[in-house]
Amino acid sequence: MRVSVDPMSVEPGPSEPGPGSGGGVAAPDGRVPAPVHTPGEESARGRVEGPGRAGSGVLRPHAEDAFAAELAALAAQDDRSRPARWRLSPWAVATYLLGGTLPDGTVITPKYVGPRRIVEVAVTTLATDRALLLLGVPGTAKTWVSEHLAAAVSGDSTLLVQGTAGTPEEAIRYGWNYAQLLAHGPSPDALVPGPVMRAMREGAVARVEELTRIPADVQDTLITILSEKTLPIPELGQEVLAVRGFNLIATANDRDRGVNELSSALRRRFNTVVLPLPESAEAEVDIVSRRVEQIGRSLDLPTLPDGIDEIRRVVTVFRELRSGVTADGRTKLKSPSGALSTAEAISVVTGGLALAAHFGDGVLRAGDIAAGILGAVVREPATDRVIWQEYLEAVVRERDGWTDFYRACREVSA
Repeated sequence: MRVSVDPMSVEPGPSEPGPGSGGGVAAPDGRVPAPVHTPGEESARGRVEGPGRAGSGVLRPHAEDAFAAELAALAAQDDRSRPARWRLSPWAVATYLLGGTLPDGTVITPKYVGPRRIVEVAVTTLATDRALLLLGVPGTAKTWVSEHLAAAVSGDSTLLVQGTAGTPEEAIRYGWNYAQLLAHGPSPDALVPGPVMRAMREGAVARVEELTRIPADVQDTLITILSEKTLPIPELGQEVLAVRGFNLIATANDRDRGVNELSSALRRRFNTVVLPLPESAEAEVDIVSRRVEQIGRSLDLPTLPDGIDEIRRVVTVFRELRSGVTADGRTKLKSPSGALSTAEAISVVTGGLALAAHFGDGVLRAGDIAAGILGAVVREPATDRVIWQEYLEAVVRERDGWTDFYRACREVSA
């Protein structure tokens, strides 16, 4: 006989806080209530409390901690309907990602710079029974968007499965405490729930990063979870039934190495949203500038007064090489093996910022970003170095106002 581990018979409404886990005590009918967390219960979800968790002592706070004030301001003024167990309405979630100004004057900083409709479709998908697949080339902010979506919807972005070639089935389903297993055999006490199981019990959003890096047979573990909204535990003769509010966000790209195609059965369980590269150079410059400023603050790097020109150079180089043509459309170029993504541009500029702060005069110059660009472009020395040299001589050398950049790049390339 199979016993269902299912939510409470009376489910709280969207604005009604549910009771806590209560230690997992079974109800009179034998069912184990699914825990529903309320604000302030982070420690019950395995979060480590302590000084500086979301402050200056943490190198990279979770999104729900770093932007707690914005999320609280949105929740306070959000009078629109919310799906079950959502912290914010779909409109407020979209505002959190895209930015805006609230009626009380609170400024919500944009987390994603791109087409509004893409964000609206992604948020709407999470309000349905279909999972969300964020697809795009490397560096298009798939992980960044998934984290902020989970933070805004559930207040918890940490229910995460990191996909790799070695990700086992247990990472998606559940594992066992082997000391308990050997001593007492399979039992609820020996069961170690994974992030997806926890999200099903709590009515939260789980995340699977790099889904296409996970072996195909392990990927298909998600089919029953996404279609039937249940996770069987055959060792115990039980199953976990997802409570309302549960959903899953996966990210994937099809240009990186080690990619495993999704089966058609699994792909049908997702609504796919493609995150594009920034449409214009100015949009990409804006994205890089914002993220470099945020990262610089977290690393206590000084704000550089005149860094925008070098940021624009990095963005221009990356866009031209990855598109295979110069910005004016006059010269065709060979593209190197790397993705030359916006994320890599952010890394190059951040590295240059650190060089300027610690070993320069505090002003970001061509020499501070030259080495970073070389490292990003030349991934395959035999072919990429030739492509880079041709670009330097045919394009950079002839471009007005780029003499200092040309010399710096030639120096590090020698």
